[in-house]
Amino acid sequence: MSDNPLKNGLTYKDAGVDIDAGEDLVARIAPAAKATRRPGADAALGGFGGLFDLKAAGFKDPVLVASTDGVGTKLKIAIDTGLIGGIGQDLVAMCVNDLVVQGAEPLFFLDYFATGKLDVDHAATIIEGIAGACRDSGCALIGGETAEMPGLYAKGDFDLAGFSVGAVERDAILPKTDAMTAGDVIIGVASSGVHSNGYSLVRRVVTDSGLPYSAPAPFDETRMLGEALMAPTRLYIRSGLAALRCGGVKGLAHITGGGITENLPRALPDGLDAAIDLSAWTPPPVFGWLARQAGIEEREMLRTFNCGLGFMAVVAAEKAGQVIDAFQEAGEKAWRVGELVAGDGEAKVVYRGSLKL
Repeated sequence: MSDNPLKNGLTYKDAGVDIDAGEDLVARIAPAAKATRRPGADAALGGFGGLFDLKAAGFKDPVLVASTDGVGTKLKIAIDTGLIGGIGQDLVAMCVNDLVVQGAEPLFFLDYFATGKLDVDHAATIIEGIAGACRDSGCALIGGETAEMPGLYAKGDFDLAGFSVGAVERDAILPKTDAMTAGDVIIGVASSGVHSNGYSLVRRVVTDSGLPYSAPAPFDETRMLGEALMAPTRLYIRSGLAALRCGGVKGLAHITGGGITENLPRALPDGLDAAIDLSAWTPPPVFGWLARQAGIEEREMLRTFNCGLGFMAVVAAEKAGQVIDAFQEAGEKAWRVGELVAGDGEAKVVYRGSLKL
């Protein structure tokens, strides 16, 4: 007889995977997912796949647009501080904002949450945040995956990824580069802060500063540094779609990794450059602190961070005022920040003036 009491008696839970906890999580998040219902989806969880009825969503000649993304090393600050309430919105925003710039309406979203040991309350907080952001974006949370992988993630660590699909009528796909001309107006829409890009540099700056995340933020003493850096990415869906309904919008850009420098040209044709007046808006104070604390040059700031503009639009000059009003009526701050000018080849950004850091 064996002296090993575990021989032939091991369970999956003994190996570190708790199926019951996974089922508890599904039950916990089901009401949040159900609240994201929209035409075409009932947001039911538990099937082998999520269903979406495109016809029921009201499209006539749709083209599907898909996007997938994560949150990057902003997750590390969330793990270190325990400030996880907004990370779900970050995940959704990084995906759905990339859909609306194609002219698409987000339809549904799926998430992937992975960790070493599942904490139901912790995971539910994150996924409920995902569901809330989906609801605010008008898209249904129709499924996802929760993976418990002991031995792969250190204690307390987790990872997130998201996948979203939207649809746009064929004749409304953006950008409309053939319609762009010199003199078209560029509108900038305010960011809520760093959003979800550049955090490897942000974390290096914080480390070099010697400040703990629990210290008052040097640029906003009403909040802890960690809290200020964890401000969630803005969702530009409702405001972006409102701007599109005004007419005259020829292109949109989500300002993510690469900043204005790398992202705005993705919405432009060769032969036209974006002339941006850097004095046209005032970036949130976090950007000035980052630049001063680490001696980051303006050019590096502009190709790493959004520098206060999380979203941009290229608009016919005669419609610029209406589009700005639409953004503002939808709760955003928006300004005229530049115009298209004749270029000499591949589209690029030409900066004028200096950032108000």
